[in-house]
Amino acid sequence: MEYKVALGPQHPALHEAVSLRMTLDGEIIRDADLKLGYSHRGIEKLAEERSFIQNIYLTERICGICSHSHTTCFTQGVEQLMELVPARRGLYIRTLIAELERVHSHLLWLGVAGQEAGFESFFMYTWRDREVVLDILEWISGNRVHYAMNTFGGVRRDIDELQKKKILDNLGLLRQRTDYYLNLAASEPTFIGRLAGVGKLSKEQAIALCAVGPTLRASGVPMDVRKDDPYAVYDEIPFEVCTADSCDVLGRAVVRVKELIQSYNMIEFILQNLPEGPFKVKAPRKVKPNEVYSRYEAPRGENVHYIKSNGSDKPERLKVRAPTLANYPATIAMLKSGFIADIPLIFAAIDPCICCAERLVQLDNPRSGESQVLSFSQLRSMANAHYKKIDLTKKEAAWPF
Repeated sequence: MEYKVALGPQHPALHEAVSLRMTLDGEIIRDADLKLGYSHRGIEKLAEERSFIQNIYLTERICGICSHSHTTCFTQGVEQLMELVPARRGLYIRTLIAELERVHSHLLWLGVAGQEAGFESFFMYTWRDREVVLDILEWISGNRVHYAMNTFGGVRRDIDELQKKKILDNLGLLRQRTDYYLNLAASEPTFIGRLAGVGKLSKEQAIALCAVGPTLRASGVPMDVRKDDPYAVYDEIPFEVCTADSCDVLGRAVVRVKELIQSYNMIEFILQNLPEGPFKVKAPRKVKPNEVYSRYEAPRGENVHYIKSNGSDKPERLKVRAPTLANYPATIAMLKSGFIADIPLIFAAIDPCICCAERLVQLDNPRSGESQVLSFSQLRSMANAHYKKIDLTKKEAAWPF
């Protein structure tokens, strides 16, 4: 007998609001669906009311884990509209921050995977090592989460020889520990037993459902924007695209550990070949009328920013498609035929960032056939009225103490 179960929007295994609707046959998931829209922040609409330089700081707050991913994707798109060639040294530093962010994001994910699999000590190990990377980012930028390094024409801060030495000294420690994690992922029987065969996604399904990032590469598809459509200085840096053919959560863990090793190699190459010269060049205030499609390989997968300019100092349109949104259809396929106990592990395997992927749906009036584009202030007023109504309803239903 089939029955439906709703998980969320609040759930102990998921720290952001999303609703999973499951159709179960006993313990087996026969069908699944996702309901979004619980934490929409209106980033794209806000961007239209701010200048291009202000939007660097706005896009940085799309995500707390891969903030540099969004600013780089936005910045390099605007630089194309400006027909601006960034400083070469600035591009190297921009790429350095990108790979350090990838390292801290993958270490965070490995810890979450360990926690969901009941391997608490693995969680402690990886998050301890993540602190080393966050310290490095703080040495470079002054911040551990939002680095505020990008600007049009390069980066906002240079790095000196002492910083280079401190980064290289810590890379050796991170390499040693990552080798241990790779051996652990390949030989620890309880860890393998919990992850192997869970969340199956075949190569054909991954391609058909347009999966991105480690989710796609763990199904044996060697696609990576850094290699397929190089940006910054990735066309000058030697690295390999990491894949796995197990097509399950274990494969997604193996891909991320392999990518850590590749990131260490890239960081070392960047620091050893950092060119001399300025780290930024002067950029114009206004942007020429045009449109651009900017791509970036974030830790979770391909990140896309569509930017349209009308010739003013503000964008006419900013459209963001974060990798989590691209991986949702594949997540539904991974959940089907799985067990209900595997839901947190399967969903966590795509490394979801719910706020990054939230969208607002505009419903047309079926009677008049008209639709209305609401301003941010109108949306805010509607939200305040909605929650005020909920509060009044709760007060009326409360016990009269």
